[in-house]
Amino acid sequence: MRLIDAHCHLERADYEQVIAVLDRARAAGVVHAVVVGQFQGPGDWGNAVELAAAHPEFLSPTMGIHPHEAARATEEDFATLERTCARPELRAVGEAGLDYYYDRSPRDVQAQVFRRQCALARKLDKPLVVHVRDAHEDCEGILREEGIRRGVIHCFTGDTAAARRYLDLGFHISLSGVVTYKKTEALQDAVRFTPLDRLMVETDSPFLAPVPHRGRKNEPAHVVETARKVAELKGVSLEELAAITTKTASGLFGLRVP
Repeated sequence: MRLIDAHCHLERADYEQVIAVLDRARAAGVVHAVVVGQFQGPGDWGNAVELAAAHPEFLSPTMGIHPHEAARATEEDFATLERTCARPELRAVGEAGLDYYYDRSPRDVQAQVFRRQCALARKLDKPLVVHVRDAHEDCEGILREEGIRRGVIHCFTGDTAAARRYLDLGFHISLSGVVTYKKTEALQDAVRFTPLDRLMVETDSPFLAPVPHRGRKNEPAHVVETARKVAELKGVSLEELAAITTKTASGLFGLRVP
C-alpha cells in the first residue's frame, strides 16, 4: 500500500522530533506528503520549505497566506510569496481561501488576498490549494471569476451541493480525519457522490486526527485511517483507494514518488 498525505503542517513548534514523525509515516505506508508553508506573520513563513529541502524524496512544499492571517500580510510578504512559489520545488500556491466561521480577518480582506493568490497560481501555472469554511458560494464565485480550474479543496467538509460546485470547476476534493467522525453524514454523502479519481486524502496535521486517534496530535502516519474510511464509503479496498488517490495527488502536484 502506498499513500500520499496531500496536506500537512509540520512546524517545529508542534513536532520536536520530526524525523520520528516521518519514520512513522513511512512505516504506515505513506510514500510522500505535501507540506504547507503557511504565512504566520510579517516575514514569517514557518519551516515547511526548509524541511522539504532536507527531505525532498518524501516532502514537497506549498506556500500561501491563510485567510486567518490575510489582514497581516504586507506587500513585502506578497513579494516573498511570489518569489518563493516560482521556485520549481514549490508544487502549489496556498493554502489560500475564505473562512467565515472564525472571521479572523475581515471578509473583504480575505477575498482580496484570496484573489491575489488565485492570480499568482494562474501566472505560475501551478495548482491552488484552497481552504474554505462556511463560505462555499463566495469561494466558488471567486474561483470562477479568477479562471482557476486546477487545484484542490483541502479538508473538504461540505455537502454534495458544495462538492458538485468544485468538481464542475475542475477541482479535486481532499478529505481529512473529519470524515471518520460521527454526525458527518452530509460529508459522507458528498464522498459517495464524488468520483473516486477526484479524491485525495490528507491529515492536515497536527489537527483533526481521525478516529481512533481523535483528540490526540495528528501526524501523516494517521492518513491511513482516513483512507480506510473513504474506501469503506466508496465500496473499494483500502489498497485500491490508496493506489488511486496516490495517482491523483501525484498528477495534480507533479510528484515523483517511489
